Amino acid sequence: MEDFESSTINSRSSSSIQTEVIAEFIGKLSPILSEIRGCVEAAEVPALEKAIASLESDYDRARAAVDSPPKNIESLIQNLGRSLGLTLFASHEAPLSNKDKVEALCREMMNVRFESSSWDFANEAVETELETEDETGDETGDETGEKIGEKTGEIMEETRELTVDEAILELKYGREEGFKNALFVLDGFLKDGMISSEMILDEDVVRILCCRLASCKGNDRLIIIRMLRYISQHNHHHKQHSVQEKMKDSEFLSALVKSLARDAEEQKEAVGLLLSLCDDDAGVIRRIGRIQGCIVMLVAISNLDDEEASHDARMLLNIMSTNTQHALHMAEAGYFKPLITYLKQGSEMSKVLMASAVSRLELTDQNKAALGEQGAIEPLVSMFKEGNLEAKLSALNALQSISNLKSNIQRLIDSGMVASLLQLLFSVTSVLMTLREPASAILAKVAQSETILVKHDVAQQMLSLLNLSSPVIQTHLLEALNNIASHPTASRVRKKMKENGAIPLLLPLITERDARIRNGALKLIHALSKSTQELTLELDQSHIHTIANIVLTTKSDCEKTAALGILANLPINENRVTEILKQANILPFLASTTTSTPSSIMLSESIASFLIRFTNPNDKKLQHYAAEHGIFPLLIKLLTSTSQCAKSKAALSLAQLSQNTTNMTKSRKLKWLCVPPSSDSFCKVHDRHCTIKGTFCLIKAGAITPLVQILQGEERGADEAVLGCLSTLLRDEIWESGCRHLVEESVVHPIIRVAGCGSFKAQEKALWMLERIFRVESHRDEFGESAENVLIEVAQNGDPMLAPVVAKVLAQLQLLQPQSSYF
Repeated sequence: MEDFESSTINSRSSSSIQTEVIAEFIGKLSPILSEIRGCVEAAEVPALEKAIASLESDYDRARAAVDSPPKNIESLIQNLGRSLGLTLFASHEAPLSNKDKVEALCREMMNVRFESSSWDFANEAVETELETEDETGDETGDETGEKIGEKTGEIMEETRELTVDEAILELKYGREEGFKNALFVLDGFLKDGMISSEMILDEDVVRILCCRLASCKGNDRLIIIRMLRYISQHNHHHKQHSVQEKMKDSEFLSALVKSLARDAEEQKEAVGLLLSLCDDDAGVIRRIGRIQGCIVMLVAISNLDDEEASHDARMLLNIMSTNTQHALHMAEAGYFKPLITYLKQGSEMSKVLMASAVSRLELTDQNKAALGEQGAIEPLVSMFKEGNLEAKLSALNALQSISNLKSNIQRLIDSGMVASLLQLLFSVTSVLMTLREPASAILAKVAQSETILVKHDVAQQMLSLLNLSSPVIQTHLLEALNNIASHPTASRVRKKMKENGAIPLLLPLITERDARIRNGALKLIHALSKSTQELTLELDQSHIHTIANIVLTTKSDCEKTAALGILANLPINENRVTEILKQANILPFLASTTTSTPSSIMLSESIASFLIRFTNPNDKKLQHYAAEHGIFPLLIKLLTSTSQCAKSKAALSLAQLSQNTTNMTKSRKLKWLCVPPSSDSFCKVHDRHCTIKGTFCLIKAGAITPLVQILQGEERGADEAVLGCLSTLLRDEIWESGCRHLVEESVVHPIIRVAGCGSFKAQEKALWMLERIFRVESHRDEFGESAENVLIEVAQNGDPMLAPVVAKVLAQLQLLQPQSSYF
């Protein structure tokens, strides 16, 4: 009972407050209503007469509510505010004073809220009505639920059925839900052409929408942008400028640019609106361009699959590119069309600006390719040839930054740039000296193309410049010469360089303190020394010592590779050179420092080439020296290199060592040994007591397994050398035991494979080995069938010069008569 009384008191208190509020609003409205009535009589405006009639009706209901407040009093006050707003809207042609005061009262009434919302009042009224009906037994529980749904639907339907004037009022003064509904309604009215330009301007709709864009979310934001875009495109004449000006505020543009990073539909509408705002307005273009991330997002949109969005983005970028700073920002984002246009058609200052930008940008290979494909190289070359000093320098720096791409290199050569670069390098004009470094750097890149070999004198001209240049230019020239000399088709150029004294010219540079010059000189001497027989005439003893010392002291794999390569190219039969290299202790150094297979392919190849000298089969003393100083472990490691050349040369060295094994072994039957040799040293192939250092035995060295693995691999480059090495185990005096060992080591199938698909020399060695293996009946029985198809294929389609040895093996397998004409 006490709770009920308390609730009643609170209810009465709330009702009293609401009565006071409505009375206050009536008090404020009364003088305004009197003034408006006077305006109606004076102006004779039909729309205003209609609006005032509606206002008077709502005013009378509000006055009645003071004496008997209804439950939906909040809605009553809001409707009164809406009617006042409509009246204010219709009074734009009437001489009404204090419009600001009236507008403030309108906003206050439309936004009035008590403890419960109008929705709660409506539901409360419905629920009270239904509870009463339920108590009388007129309605069932299910019917009650249906009734609530019907009443709710009616209320929602009523909020949607807004006129244009009401929607504008809700847009201006309504809270969140009212704003959303008004936005939806106005969007429909716009599409249907029910809102005039005058109304849009006079009611400040554009300003309201612009102000609300930043705070809206999701679909509301999309509707606003779409409406603004429609308004911008469909208002004409003197109204157009006024409408668009409201959308060109920096704050609004910043909010609009953020939509470029949102979903596809909003993105598309935002780009379209920005494009319509930018037309012939430099101020807006500048403001948009200054917004962080705008240009980057437009470039991204220009590459999308959406045709409308990408087209509008490209159009907008083109309009914005009239500002050079914007063009530079576009280039940073990977959009180079405006930059290239400036390079071709811009003023001298803008050309220099764009060229300088190219040299500063961190370009990917894709960017460099795009610049070349879109035509940046030709205008840059023209700038270099025809421009002033500043233009020349900026053009050279730009070309340098994009010249390491193969396609761009060819474009540079086709442009006739090489002759101009060389002419510049020969120039002694002090003004042009600053251009020589970038010019030499470009030449170094251009020399990567074999097309430059057509220009026969290029290499000679560069050589003649070496001693006349600064260290930086020397570095670039050496890089260029190395690029030229490394081309597979450059044998004639290399020969001409050697004939013109290139090696003596380069030798002083190998002692330079500048590592880049020293390395470049060593690499070039190495390249030129590969095919010369007179190298020892050009390298005296001091030069050999210097190069050997570089091998021992340098920390650079590149220098070590070149230095070892030069030493490896010295004639093997030069005993004087061999003694110098022994005294330098290079072999022990390599054996002790190369603890694993060298990581550099080129270094592996140089080491393998260098070791061949120390395995000369005609110098057993030298071979013993090599074995004592660790050559076997080093050669075994090289067999696992990734370089086929290194594997091949390591196998060749092992073959040369193995050739002397049978001549150096001691029989196990020798009786004068005081201490019997270990059974572990006995070799079943050589039928002797073998050791690595003493007899150079491949079996004891553990070389068979890595050699077989090479044959089992997919690469065929080292097959000939590997088979040559293994064939030393099939020499006349040991062939039977050698065959048995190769069978045990599973070598026969790889040999058959090479016989069918190797090079001519490798096939020849494989067939020779198979002929020896198939001399043994048990081997023929085990492997003959698997060899038949391969041998027949070689006999029918292989090199005719292999016919005799193939026929011999086929005869062993009884697949060919010994008297066959095939022999």
